[in-house]
Amino acid sequence: MSDNQSVGLSVDQSVRQSGEQSTELLGFDNVLFPVGDLGEAVGFYERAGFPVAHRIDEIGLAILKVGKETPGILLRVEDGVEHRPSAWSTPRVWLEVPDARGAGRALEDAGVKLLAPPFSVATGYTVEFADPWGNVIGFTDYRKRPELARS
Repeated sequence: MSDNQSVGLSVDQSVRQSGEQSTELLGFDNVLFPVGDLGEAVGFYERAGFPVAHRIDEIGLAILKVGKETPGILLRVEDGVEHRPSAWSTPRVWLEVPDARGAGRALEDAGVKLLAPPFSVATGYTVEFADPWGNVIGFTDYRKRPELARS
């Protein structure tokens, strides 16, 4: 049950009542990460298993593929972005993988430092790492709830 349904109001009803356009969420477009150096960022993410879909050095932009979807991770060079450690309060994006614990081992083998060992979540396991600019990515699996996993 969505939050709108819990108060007895569907998305369609709220749009009709407000007279505004629908804010129905259809899915992710891209996730944007600010970085300080495009070459360094691309190298880091390639080690972490992300293939590069597009790279436009002239404007400081790279798009990394995530699965079979067109949207991905956008790396954008921004002035003043320096290396920094991640903080617990940093926003995170978690991406589904078949085996998070195995992904954690592969990350370590590639020289990517994990924020913590893989940990148990309701659906399976998750492992997190941060890029040099403190952007946090998690790899999570659905080993405990395979019926929810992508096929």
